[in-house]
Order: sequence, then structure tokens, then C-alpha cells
Amino acid sequence: MMNERGKIIIIVAPSGTGKSTLIKRLKEEFRELHWSVSFTTRKMRPDEVDGKHYFYISREEFIKKKDQGDFVEWAEVHGNFYGTSLGFVSTKIKNGFSLLFDLDVQGADNMKTQFGDEAQCIFISPPGIEALEERLRGRGTDSEDVIKLRLENARSELMRRDDYDYVVVNDELEQAYQDLRRIVGDILKI
Repeated sequence: MMNERGKIIIIVAPSGTGKSTLIKRLKEEFRELHWSVSFTTRKMRPDEVDGKHYFYISREEFIKKKDQGDFVEWAEVHGNFYGTSLGFVSTKIKNGFSLLFDLDVQGADNMKTQFGDEAQCIFISPPGIEALEERLRGRGTDSEDVIKLRLENARSELMRRDDYDYVVVNDELEQAYQDLRRIVGDILKI
């Protein structure tokens, strides 16, 4: 058993900033990071797997878990609920395992409230709102209404970017990854 508590690394970003691509590379390189799979009421996308990307549950199931205090953080984002199991996080870090999270601004705030400086937040920023809109439209996965909602939320989230421990601007993917990689290495002390 390890004596040192694990680290909590949270990646925060508006939708469409390349966060998933950056996280995928981090997970491939930093094998000591354990992925925290959140619960969601969002519909599963064609390329996603239940239990790997999220645990997909109904709104009723989610509300029951929330009311029982099962989540360290939860939020309603774009009309869907997302939540992280408190038991999972507490057990992992107590036993020396470092965790990697993909959370929105609300979720990151809740994790910071619960774990303080143990939770290190890295904000991934697009180079600008125009570039973000282009990326969202280029994905071809969302309706016009969803794109507008995501852009509106992104404007608010970008105003908070300096509230977090680190900021990485994803203007050029390789440079953004190198910046992120350096930060994660420093947090993990490797």
C-alpha cells in the first residue's frame, strides 16, 4: 500500500476545445493516472461505451443517487446531469492513486470545494470564440440549438479561465499537449 495520497487532476474546458483529444494522449502517456468515469443522463453517442466513457443512467436513477449523497460533484449541463462518485474518489486518493477528471466549470468548482488544493484544475482554452464555433460546427454531432447553447456557456466559462490553477491555450494541438504534459508531470512530481 502506498503512503502518499494520490493527486486529483481536473481538466476543465468549454465544449469543442479539443479536451477529449488532449485527455486521450495524457491517458496513453501517464499510465499512473486512473480515469474517473462519471455518471450521466446524456444519451450515449455512437462511438461511446457504457462504463468506459460514462455510466449512462436515467434521470430518475441519477436524482436518487444525488439525493443519497453519492456524488462528490454533480451538475446539470446542457440539459443533462453529470456526477462523480464520492466513494470512488475518496478511496482511490486515500490509497495513493492519482485520478484524472474531465469536468465542466461547475464540477471543477465543486471538487475544489470538497478537496481544496488536492484538486489541481487545468483549464483548456480555445484561441478564441470564433475558433470554438468553427470546431463545434465541424464536429457535426449537435443541432443548431445545442451549438448556440454550448457557445453561450463557453463565453461564461472563458470568463472564469483565470480562476483555475493552470491555463493551456489549444491553438496548436501539439504545443497545447506539450504544455499540458509538463503541467501534469509537475503535479505528479515525475
